[in-house]
Parts: sequence; structure tokens; C-alpha cells
Amino acid sequence: MTYSGEVKVGGVPDVHELTDLIITKVAVGPMSNNAYLLRCRDTDQQLLIDAANDPDTLAEVIGADGLASVVTTHQHGDHWQALRSVVDATGARTYAGRYDAEGIPVPTDVLVDDGDTMRVGRVELTARHLIGHTPGSIALVYDDPHGHPHLFTGDCLFPGGLGNTRGEATAFASLFEGVRAKLFDALPDETWVYPGHGDDTTLGAERPHLDEWRERGW
Repeated sequence: MTYSGEVKVGGVPDVHELTDLIITKVAVGPMSNNAYLLRCRDTDQQLLIDAANDPDTLAEVIGADGLASVVTTHQHGDHWQALRSVVDATGARTYAGRYDAEGIPVPTDVLVDDGDTMRVGRVELTARHLIGHTPGSIALVYDDPHGHPHLFTGDCLFPGGLGNTRGEATAFASLFEGVRAKLFDALPDETWVYPGHGDDTTLGAERPHLDEWRERGW
């Protein structure tokens, strides 16, 4: 079946099958957070992005093959409600942005800085530190050698705009410039965007609206 990225809490996960990587998207919790399970085809090693909620649902998605690591995109509580349960059940190694780790009540094994890489089997992800939604939010880029990049943005970029900066002009300016320079200027239009909530998009679909976002300030 064709991947759409449209999921709902209590519904069926959606699976995006790439040449080297399988991405399973599932919606969990009262805020309809997206969690993404990445599985390396060559090694079957798995990495979870945001153990947001509903540990039983996440356990079902993870399955019997275990979990090597969990990346938390940022410190907001709706993105780590199931983190303790998932780590206790799997022994997974935890990753988070250096400047958000203190706000996550599960110890972070690996503090992540801008440009750091992490692996799931033979697949490599690159972190991009984005300041504004939180001090230490990270986005993850998988530059697929067989196709276009894939970008996991947490709550920093959504269809239609940036993440919430609570009306703070300085925070918005920081997030806007970070997203523009590190994502839009660095990656092509074909880049597939997997946000922390809601439907997917592409950088190409959002790029024409950058000036509009800057003007409105949110």
C-alpha cells in the first residue's frame, strides 16, 4: 500500500518502506503525538523517535526484535510520557538534545549536538539543533542514498508553519532562522517531513510560505 502519513490514535500505523529503512508512523496519546519506529533492513536494528505515550501501543509496534535506541526530539512532556516504560522494557539507549536533557525525567545516555550522527544498523541520521520551540530541540535527517532525504522535525516544523514559540519574538526569530538555514537551505524540495503531530509534508510544499511565516511571526 502507498504510504500517506495519515494516522490517528487507536488506528492502524502507516509504514513507509525505503530501500534501506522501514519507517513506521503511529499516533499516540491525548495530544495525538506521532512516534516513528525506524528499522534497518540489513540488520533489523530499531530506533524509536519520541516515546510519546501509550506504551502498549509502542510495544506492539516495536515487536519482538527489541529496540536499540530512543531519541527524544525535545523536552515537552507530551513527547516522553512512555519513555520510562519503553526503556525499562527494552534496555534501549536514550538520546536527546544537550540543552533539553535536563527537562526529560529519564536519564539521557547520549547528549546530542548539532551535526552529531547516530545509527540504526547501517543507516545514519544527522541531528540539527534548533532553538526556539525549546532550547535543545533536535531534528533528524536521513539522507537516503537511493532517493531524497527524510526529515523528522519534532515540533519545530509542521505543514503550514513552525512550532509554537509562545508569542516570543526572539524565540520565533531564532527558530525561523534555524529552520531556514539548517533545513530549507540545506535540503532539497523533495525532502519528506515527518512532524511531531499531524500529517506529513515536504520542504517543497512549505518553502513558498517562508516569507509569509516570517511576516506573521508565528
